[in-house]
Amino acid sequence: MAAKKPFGGYTISFKSVADSTLGEVFGSGAITPSEMTKKLWVFVKKKSLSSK
Repeated sequence: MAAKKPFGGYTISFKSVADSTLGEVFGSGAITPSEMTKKLWVFVKKKSLSSK
């Protein structure tokens, strides 16, 4: 059985965006919204941007 496409295959790509921070956080490939959230939290924790 084939894997179900998340959100009906909805993906976001930041390849054409000139901001280097977006490329650092999300990369240049197409990602799903759930993967975007995961990568965003990894970046926030790595840079100590959250307050406890």
